[in-house]
Amino acid sequence: MPTSIATQKLLRNLPAVQILLQRQSMQRLALQAGHSLTTAGLRHALQIVRARILQGECTAVEEQELLTSAWAWVQEQRAATLRPVINATGVLIHTNLGRAPLASGVLQAVQDAAAGYSTLEYDLAAGRRFDRYLHCRRQLQALTGAEDAVVVNNNAAALLLVLSALCRDREVIISRGQLVEIGGGFRIPDILRESGAHLVEVGTTNRTYTADYHAAVTDRTAAILCVHTSNFHQSGFVHQPSLAELANLISEIQRVKGPELWLLHDLGSGHLRELEAPALEREQTVVDSVAQGAHLTAFSGDKLLGGPQAGILVGRKDLVARLLRHPLLRALRMDKMGLAALAATLDLHLTERALSDIPLLVMVMQPLERLKVRAEAICAGLQDQGLQADAVELTGAVGGGSLPGRAVLSVGVALHVEAPQSVAARLRSGLPPVVSRVLHDQVCLDLRTVLPDQDGALQTAVSDCLQS
Repeated sequence: MPTSIATQKLLRNLPAVQILLQRQSMQRLALQAGHSLTTAGLRHALQIVRARILQGECTAVEEQELLTSAWAWVQEQRAATLRPVINATGVLIHTNLGRAPLASGVLQAVQDAAAGYSTLEYDLAAGRRFDRYLHCRRQLQALTGAEDAVVVNNNAAALLLVLSALCRDREVIISRGQLVEIGGGFRIPDILRESGAHLVEVGTTNRTYTADYHAAVTDRTAAILCVHTSNFHQSGFVHQPSLAELANLISEIQRVKGPELWLLHDLGSGHLRELEAPALEREQTVVDSVAQGAHLTAFSGDKLLGGPQAGILVGRKDLVARLLRHPLLRALRMDKMGLAALAATLDLHLTERALSDIPLLVMVMQPLERLKVRAEAICAGLQDQGLQADAVELTGAVGGGSLPGRAVLSVGVALHVEAPQSVAARLRSGLPPVVSRVLHDQVCLDLRTVLPDQDGALQTAVSDCLQS
């Protein structure tokens, strides 16, 4: 369909990109965002106006509208999608919010490793190449009592590596009560399938016995896999054999039949060893897993360990050696920043500074009395501004698949507002963003997951939100 004379005139009168680039606002934008991105923004703005003209929706072209549109588009392209937030949800290991925050000394170790060159794969004494998989090994041996260790980029990767290296084309026995989904739609049966191992389910959803495992072992069986049940907890008429019972079963089978049969433990939560932290009493430790006979134990670095994302494997030296030779290992390896962060976190555990220095464990250990003092101080500040806020008792969770079903008592701030869901949304869009919960028609800010040095920023964010 031919365009009208008026439409053609509007199209001809559109200013050229080079003319618009000379405007003062675009000059400033180019200094901030670069010439190429500013140019792309102007072209995008012109394209939108051109389409509106052709559709008969635009009868006049305003230059300022083009400049404003270009500026907004450039800022949108530059806007960070990974941003710091204040976690006021009461979930300590919040997977959606980045799990464990890192200790200040750990952050310094990351900066030191990233700011220049490092000994990632270099032996200073010998003056030659060094094995990056030796980093963290001695610390993990000392902390867990395991013969050897290897680190990859997350716990799902650790499990995939073990199953691929030791169990491909062979059977892996697992209780039906442990066929869990570990978040994000990733399921244990899917990982088994991708590794090339064959899944053999035993027992029932609620009860599995050592006899069920024994009956399922064949000449094709490579391993018995025990999996931490992550985000759910069974109670009532339930039974699962202990790790020690399964280790004894495997020893008996090997004495009689002599096949290569491994006990693999996907512990997940990363609770390294017993700490003087009552909130963590029910969670099995890595030390227990090794001591009770697991041949390989896999766990996360960014959960109860309090470090960076990592998948850590500890266990028998001969099995770790097989993992180190597997070609998949290179695709799953950690980078220098992750290794630096993990090594520094492990050092805090090794030197018994974990409870005082690791933010996650500091938050776990915060007494209710201290949380109440903090909550009352924030409420007093908000009330001085005429806002309605009260200190309230709350219940949170450890999260991250650790201690499922166990409540964590806490104290926080309740905001008495109209349209609480709307207020919660405005808090999320503030600077800094605050992620809260809505309970009983109140916006609740759980202080157990708010770092103490964030109290001032939290109060300011709430004040700005409610007074805007």
